Parts: sequence; structure tokens; C-alpha cells
Amino acid sequence: MDASLEKKIADPTLAEMGKNLKEAMKMLEDSQRRTEEENGKKPLSGDIPGPLQGSGQDMVSILQLVQNLMHGDEDEEPQSTRIQNIGEQGHISLLGHSLGAYISTLDKEKLRKLTTRILSDTTLWLCRIFRYENGCAYFHEEEREGLAKICRLAIHSRYEDFVVDGFNVLYNRKPVIYLSAAARPGLGQYLCNQLGLPFPCLCRVPCNTVFGSQHQMDVAFLEKLIKDDIERGKLPLLLVANAGTAAVGHTDKIGRLKELCEQYGIWLHVEGVNLATLALGYVSSSVLAATKCDSMTLTPGPWLGLPAVPAVTLYKHDDPALTLVSGLTSNKPADKLRALPLWLSLQYLGLDGIVERIKHACQLSQRLQESLKKVNHIKILVEDELSSPVVVFRFFQELPGSDPGLNAIPVPSAAPSAVGRERHSCDALNRWLGEQLKQLVPVSGLTVMDLEVEGTCVRFSPLMTAAVLGMRGEDVDQLVACIQSKLPVLTCTLQLREEFKQEVEATAGLLYVDDPNWPGIGVVRYEHANDDKSSLKLDPEGEKIHAGLLKKLNELESDLTFKMGPEYKSMKSCIYIGMASDDIDVSELVETIAVTAREIEENSRLLENMTEVVRKGIQEAQVQLQKANEERLLEEGVLRQIPVVGSVLNWFSPVQASQKGRTFNLTAGSLESTEHTYVYKVQGSGVTPPQTPTGTRVKQRLPGQKPFKRSLRGSDAISETSSVSHIEDLEKVEQLSGGQEASEANSPERHPGAPAPLEAEPPGALQDGAQGLQHDRPQVEEPESLR
Repeated sequence: MDASLEKKIADPTLAEMGKNLKEAMKMLEDSQRRTEEENGKKPLSGDIPGPLQGSGQDMVSILQLVQNLMHGDEDEEPQSTRIQNIGEQGHISLLGHSLGAYISTLDKEKLRKLTTRILSDTTLWLCRIFRYENGCAYFHEEEREGLAKICRLAIHSRYEDFVVDGFNVLYNRKPVIYLSAAARPGLGQYLCNQLGLPFPCLCRVPCNTVFGSQHQMDVAFLEKLIKDDIERGKLPLLLVANAGTAAVGHTDKIGRLKELCEQYGIWLHVEGVNLATLALGYVSSSVLAATKCDSMTLTPGPWLGLPAVPAVTLYKHDDPALTLVSGLTSNKPADKLRALPLWLSLQYLGLDGIVERIKHACQLSQRLQESLKKVNHIKILVEDELSSPVVVFRFFQELPGSDPGLNAIPVPSAAPSAVGRERHSCDALNRWLGEQLKQLVPVSGLTVMDLEVEGTCVRFSPLMTAAVLGMRGEDVDQLVACIQSKLPVLTCTLQLREEFKQEVEATAGLLYVDDPNWPGIGVVRYEHANDDKSSLKLDPEGEKIHAGLLKKLNELESDLTFKMGPEYKSMKSCIYIGMASDDIDVSELVETIAVTAREIEENSRLLENMTEVVRKGIQEAQVQLQKANEERLLEEGVLRQIPVVGSVLNWFSPVQASQKGRTFNLTAGSLESTEHTYVYKVQGSGVTPPQTPTGTRVKQRLPGQKPFKRSLRGSDAISETSSVSHIEDLEKVEQLSGGQEASEANSPERHPGAPAPLEAEPPGALQDGAQGLQHDRPQVEEPESLR
């Protein structure tokens, strides 16, 4: 503040206030000026994501962020065992990706020499290990990408003018690609999308139906399809065979397929997990025939437990120009560096290490197969018992009139509906078994799959999982032990399902729901009074009843598990009853469900009715009280209602007014007067409420026995004996008391002052003892007043 202003303002308080205000305004203006300058130099921070703001983050923070994204929060599931069992060979593979980025910075000449050496070495090693002589290699990340490139090569080889005329050549003579019905799902659609071909260019070859494995390609039918396509002017282009199908690991008859392809000029491509056994000393003849095919796809990553390793497609072709056009070869160094992780890993493992891992996986499958042969109710689906690296098994239980070898396949002596229900029941139980085994033995790498003929099965493929998950022989023994421990639960549940269905159908108010996907004893729904059976929509009243029923059932603390969910074919709520681990009294279970649901419905209806009755009672009480007030007004007169005059008048002439009120009886649902309460000073008892409905049969359980358990024979005999003896004692007491009353009736009339007669003597052995006590006690003279 300047001096002239200080002279004008004589008050020091006002002068100090003005000075402080000027300083504050200056600070605000300076801060705003700095903000405008910073905004002019850099963009607004609100437009930039948080991690990119400022001068960057340190390496520790970035790695911590990556770790959190990989493993999630602490509340989530723990990190995968696949990451925990990488091992040193996995570290070598991961190192290859970092080295590839570093090598790409070299000068062009050094980079060309190094990538050529890496590619040629890896190709030679793989061809020698897997017995594919004089082959070339294409490394790719997507497992199906190699087959798509092979199809392009086959098109360029069979259509010489394809480069010039393009699709016109294919239109005049449409190519045909043959796939097995057991091929992995989505393979044909992927090839058509990659090649730009319509779906009619795919031909699905069925599997054997009479002779041979039902998962092998039918060679005779394939030949018939090829002849028909040639007659229609089509060109058979390529055949995809399986050395180990994706489902059960069966191998096609590759030798016969190779002869057929040579006869008609078709390219033969082989893929499958059984190709890994080519590295072993002993190889089955069906798999060994794959070494004569035109191309094959290998997946050494899961076979050897190597993460981030590319798949490899080995092929034979003499024209480098066509392979370049097809994309199988490339002049880019980055494409050649894809083989670097595998180049490092193969050197680290060596031939012995590679063979040992593949051999170990095959031994695990053989060990499981031999162990499962000794387990009842387990069916094994194995093509070759000596060398199959894939084991597929399922739980089954024979039905009367069904073929044990072809479980769930109907025969004339069995009803189709019963066999179909058995098939669905076994499928649900096998699905439950597979999920339980996956949780108990996670290193097993089991998968649950649905087969068209056999149904739901469990697959064990150690070649694809053992090296990654680190499975050992002891884990196979643990897996077999877990299977044996679950068999009693499966057999008991399957036996009780039909009994449960019959009991529910015979019980009024309950509806059996046939859910093929539920592995438990069964599904039941309670039909209440207002249930619309024809509707499939959500039922709020039924949902409320089933929620209360579920709560009551869980409070019983039985060994059964109960769940509530929508019905299989509608939105109505049902009660799902889980697996049975012991012999369950199904009749008691069903009766408990019916009685409990009925009680919940009646209590709910009683509450609703009571609410309506109370509402009407309140309205009636209000009307009666208003009428009583009007009567009191007429009885007392208008003068008594005036404040001062009424008080004086009441003092000279009091009014004897009775206490009148209303009480609502909830039990009777009626409105009553309170005059009885004020007169006798006692509240009326009212009507006794009705008893809660209970079951027709009450089962007496032993101490410690859980609900729904069948009693043992010994305990039943003991309870029956004790109950019979107790009834006999009661009959004796009634007879003795009846005889005593008769004697008293026939005796002469006693004097009013005479003492009362003795009570009836105790029955049985206590009778003598009572008499002895009477004789031993001293005689007491009667008082004169009593004589």
C-alpha cells in the first residue's frame, strides 16, 4: 500500500487489512500465471494415461505391475503350476526371445549368416530326431498355420496357372480337402478362411463303423469319395490324416492312406500327438508310416515342456520358388529367428534328454492303463495297449439286458428309454468324476470330453501335459487311488437315482425333474397350490418356498448337499440333491422334502391370511370406536364437552362411564370387547391354535446318527426288542390297576374318616420287595380322632 493511501486511511486496522488483501491477490495472480505457462509448454495431464505421466517409472515398478497382472490379487486363485514348473530348459527357451531381439540389431551380413545357421541346424536336428529325411522346416506360432501354408503349396503345385489366373482356375475345377470326422474341431473352417475357399471344398470322411477303431478314418469309404469327386470334375487336393486323434489318440492307417494318395496324386499331411514317439527306439508300424508322408506338423513345446517354443511343419518339396510363394520360406531375418528358442533348447536338452521326456510320458500312460485294468466299473478306450500314449477312461455300471462292452448301446431286451436315462446318468457322473480328479490331482492334466458313441470320458495325455506340469509316477498312483475312492459314491448315487424318481412320483405335491446334466441323486420341485404347470416363466411364490426349503434342508446337517437353481427346461426353481456317499433312506428324504415344503407353504399362506384379517379387524375396530364415541357424546350431552362447564358439571354430577375397548384375537381372527378384561382383571385365553402338520412317519434315530441314514440291522433289532418289552410292562401295570379298582368297587363302604387304601403294588420283581418293606416297618397306632 503506498504512502498516499496510508495517509488517507487513518484507521490502522483498515490499513493492515488492505495490505494483507493486496499480498493475497498477488499470490493468486502469480500462481495463475505459472499454471498458464506450464499449460502452454505441455498438453493437459488429463489427456495422458496415468502410467505415462511425468518422467517415466523405474524398472521395479514396471515389473511389479507385470507380476500383478500375471498372478492377480491375493484373493484370487494361486498362480498356475505351468509357470511354477518352467525349469532351466524353460529359461533357455525364454532367453531365446531376448537374444532374438538383440541379434536383430546386428549388421545385415552378420545377421544373414547367423539366422541361416540357426535355421539349417534346427531343421537338420528335427528331421534326424523324428526320422523325416531330407525335409524342410517351417516354424510358426499358430499350430494350424503350417497346414494352411501346406495347402497353399499344394494349390500352387497342382494348379500351374494359379499365379496368373487366380480364382478362375479353382472355379473351373474345384479343389477338395479331405478331413477325418475325428479331426480337431474347427480345423476345416480355419483352412477355408485362410485360403479363401468355400465350405463345399471340404469333404468330411467318416470313421469305421464295423471293423477297426471307431476313431479311425474309413479308407474304403474315402476311396469311394475320391472317385465320386473325380467323376464330378473336382480335383482331390489334400488329405489330413491323424497320428493320434485329438479326442482319444487313435492313429489312422497311414500306410494304406499313403498308397491311396500316390494313386490319385493327393498331398498327404499327418498331425497328432503320437508323432512324438518317432523319437523313441520302438515305434509302432502305423506311426512309423508317417515318415513317408508329404508333410507333418510337430509340437515340441508341450512334448518337452518348453514354453514359448514355435510349432514345426516338416515337408518335402523340390521347387524353392513355390515354397517362397506359399509362405513356407522367407528372406526376412526376423522370420528365420523364430527357430532360435528351439535351437537353444534342443542343444540344452540333448538327444538323451529329448528321448527321456517323451519316454517318461509314455511310461506314465502305460502305468495308468495297467492300474485301471484292475479297477471295477472303469472302461478303458485304448487303441494299442502296448504303445498308446493317450488313455481315455470312463465310469460305467451294467444294466440288466445291456452289453457291458458297449455300455449305453441299446439291445432288443432293454427298453430304449431306460438305456437313454442310464447313458445320461453315466455322462453326468463321469463329468463330475473328471472335475473331482482335476482338483485332487492337478498335475495330471486331465480333460473331460464328450464322444459321440461312448459318451462323456476322461482323457489322460501325458505327452501334452507331463513335461509342463512335472508329473511323476507317484502322481499316477495317487490318481488311481482317487478314482477308487470315488467309485463307492458313483455306484451308490447311480443305484439311488431310480429309487428317488419312483418315490418322488409317488408323493403328492412333488414333481421329478429329469436333468441329464446333474450328477447327484436327482432334482425335485414342489408344486404349490397356485403353481401354473403349463408356464415356463419364473414363479416368485415357488422360488420363495424353495428358498425356505433349501434353508431347512441345510440345517439338518446331513451328508447330502442341496442346491437351488432353475429347472432344466424352464425358469422355475428346483432343489438339486447331490451325490450320496452312503446308503440313504430315500423314502425318508422324499417325505422330509414334501412335509417341509408343505409347512412352508401353509405358514406363508397363514401369514398372508392373517395380514388380511388384521387389516380388516383394524378397520372394523376404527368404525366401532367411532360409533362408541358418538354414543358417549349423546349419553353425556353437549355441555359436558365444554372444557370449563364440563368440569364443573362432572364435579356436581359424575358420569359412571364403563371402560369400553376392542381386542383382536389373532388365533380366532375376530374382534372382541375388552369389558371382560376390565371386569375380571384377566385376559381371555382364546382359541387354541391348530397344530403344525408333521410327517406321517417319524423315524427314531440313534445317538450320533445323521438324517436320511438307513439303520443297521443290529440297531433295529435292539430298538424293536426294547419297544416290545416296554409295551409288555405297560400292559401289566394296566392289568394290576384294573384289578385293584375292581376289588375296591366290590368292598364294603368305608367310614368317612377311615384311611385311604394302599396304592397298587409295583409290577414284576418290585412286588416282593414292596411287600417286604410293608412287613418290616413298625406298627403305628391310629390317633383317637381318626377312629
